[in-house]
Amino acid sequence: MERAAEVRAQLFGFAAWRGEQEIALRAMAAGRDVLVVMPTGSGKSLIYQVAARVVRAGRAGGLTLVVSPLIALMQDQLAAARRAGLKAEVINSSLARAERERVLADVAKGDVELLLATPERFRQPEFEAALRAAGGVRLLAIDEAHCISTWGHDFRLDYSRLGEIRTRLGRPQCVALTATATRDTQDDILQQLGMAGAERAVASVWRGNLAISVHGVHGVDEKLRRFVFHRHARPGASIVYFALVQSLEKFANEAARFGEVLMYHGQLPDRVRRRSLERFLAGDAEVMLATPAFGLGIDKPDVRLVMHAEMPGSMEAYYQEIGRAGRDGEAADVVALFDGDDVSIQRDFLKWATPEPAFVAGVHRLIERHELRARQEGYDFLRSQMNFYNRRDFRVETSVALLERWGVLEGLRPRDWRIVGEIPPEFLDEARDREARARRERKLLMLESYMAEAPRECRWISVAREFGESGREACGVCDACIAIS
Repeated sequence: MERAAEVRAQLFGFAAWRGEQEIALRAMAAGRDVLVVMPTGSGKSLIYQVAARVVRAGRAGGLTLVVSPLIALMQDQLAAARRAGLKAEVINSSLARAERERVLADVAKGDVELLLATPERFRQPEFEAALRAAGGVRLLAIDEAHCISTWGHDFRLDYSRLGEIRTRLGRPQCVALTATATRDTQDDILQQLGMAGAERAVASVWRGNLAISVHGVHGVDEKLRRFVFHRHARPGASIVYFALVQSLEKFANEAARFGEVLMYHGQLPDRVRRRSLERFLAGDAEVMLATPAFGLGIDKPDVRLVMHAEMPGSMEAYYQEIGRAGRDGEAADVVALFDGDDVSIQRDFLKWATPEPAFVAGVHRLIERHELRARQEGYDFLRSQMNFYNRRDFRVETSVALLERWGVLEGLRPRDWRIVGEIPPEFLDEARDREARARRERKLLMLESYMAEAPRECRWISVAREFGESGREACGVCDACIAIS
């Protein structure tokens, strides 16, 4: 810990630890695995950056590998590590082949102390070969670790492989980091990573500078009036979240009458999304209309209003998104507009985002029996044969990803598809599938009750309870506290 404090002061210029940083690093110094749950902007990355230098100094050839989900986030982390003087590199699909080969060569030679990569990189044999040549991974840091959880709020298939990947790497010491995780999600992360007995460094979810309110509305016109009212009440940078792209675009057409709005969603070209983000961060435009794709790893401290124009699917998603307001500690408003009709959107997501075992098995049979046609017509063929046309139904795409993940389908592109095995029986377990669906349904029902029912206590007390936290006094600024007073 003395060496860690020296690195903190020398490389990063901080005189003291913040929040749960010291708890995490003391556990790591004692050789324990750690789960860190701290808000974005509170210094999670400092933990593995300091540890990377200490590991490097204490063990010859010590490499810290950071698994991160987003290329843009990785670039920010790389820049911060290099500013601190760390020998850091990144490897992902954005690099040209020659640059990727250079990075792998430097890793193999032991010239890198901190390497950032996406989980998909483990699909490439040459990546693991370079790690082995470097003497192996001494510290595995998993950023946005909630992506591991099968019922976390941002499930991602390649993250679910990290437990087996850690085993292949020789079970190095592991620190898993996320901004948001209920107790159930924390337990699932630790189970999937094989981190039984790990230290938990968990920060309070309480954000007393955020004034929470929930308003019942009906239709886009009422939502627009609420948006205009709250923008006037709390001027400054604002983020408005939507579940559906078409809802976002319809709202944007109407909101543009009151000033410029930016948009960020997955159907926009990369350059458009990137330009919107740059302008929002620079303060050129104050209003960002976004789907949940926006916000992960983005630390804009002066957001004064976060509004949900359509409800998210869980308390974790809700908390993650409202937490992007008021990171500078100043007062901010977080507003949910609850329209009972919007609940059906999330029910559709629950139904269609994760296909039932029988559906996945049907996709497997189609590709196996009609391989040539499946290769030629791709997802359109599969969709036509599975008899559904709802644009929010992504069961076919998810089924293909699952089959590839399970090792029974080769080829990421339709033209390369080839069935190479049968689906393992454990993945066709209908009882397990029903249990997982029931968990997701309970999460949605809990959030629906929170938004639809008249509050009987402080909003922050209700939110904190869902994350296992108690013993707080009422915040005094939410709609429930104001109504009670």
